[in-house]
Amino acid sequence: MLKMRIIPTLLWKDYALVKGLGFDSWRSIGTVLPAILVYTSRNVDELILLDICATLEGREPDFDTLSEFSAECTVPLTFGGGIRSVETIRRLLNSGPDKVSINSAAYDDPDLISDAAELFGSQCIVASIDARRLPDGTYRCVRHAGTSVTGMSPVSWAVEMQRRGAGEILITSVAHDGLMQGYDLELLSAVTQSVSIPVIASGGAGSYSHLLDAIVVGGASAVAAASMFHFTQQTPAAAKMFLAARGIPVRLPNR
Repeated sequence: MLKMRIIPTLLWKDYALVKGLGFDSWRSIGTVLPAILVYTSRNVDELILLDICATLEGREPDFDTLSEFSAECTVPLTFGGGIRSVETIRRLLNSGPDKVSINSAAYDDPDLISDAAELFGSQCIVASIDARRLPDGTYRCVRHAGTSVTGMSPVSWAVEMQRRGAGEILITSVAHDGLMQGYDLELLSAVTQSVSIPVIASGGAGSYSHLLDAIVVGGASAVAAASMFHFTQQTPAAAKMFLAARGIPVRLPNR
């Protein structure tokens, strides 16, 4: 049986590590490299590093700095932000990350997912989907760090991303982001039931029980979290012990 993954998320903005609420009100909580060193020393399964300004600013990723980060990262690293072409993906993978997370660019050019999966393998391509619930109760995908609503439902978009070759889906609830009150299990379940590829739950984790709910109720293959690891005494290692005690297969240290 596949092991469930615990994945800390690092948000990179103007050389700082930040965290916000609902993709807004960003505050600095340190710098990126020390966080990478701490998490990799604690045997996390993977890390997600997102440059939240690159796409909005219309610039490419900072390949040189990313290469420095990657050199110190001893676990699989997924990077997202500023990805608009196959050539950018090639340069990123050559800079050290193991996977790339693609969000806004896929709406403009869905073939980017297909072309990247064909060239580099589906295992390298994570389709990132950010979603909001509208006043009528329906969900819609948002892009550009949550500032622009698309006409796509997250379920139909997840199906399309899988069809085009994405190896994983990263689904984030904008409304739940940073609140530490739990994942949007309705959104998560709808996506996991619509695709057969792994789905990473993101947005809202605040306790070990929330991670368990995402797996057992939401059907997630992995759980991403930021605030609960940044702002509380909870740790990825303790999260794994909590899950293991409840029958969830996880990768424990020295196992």
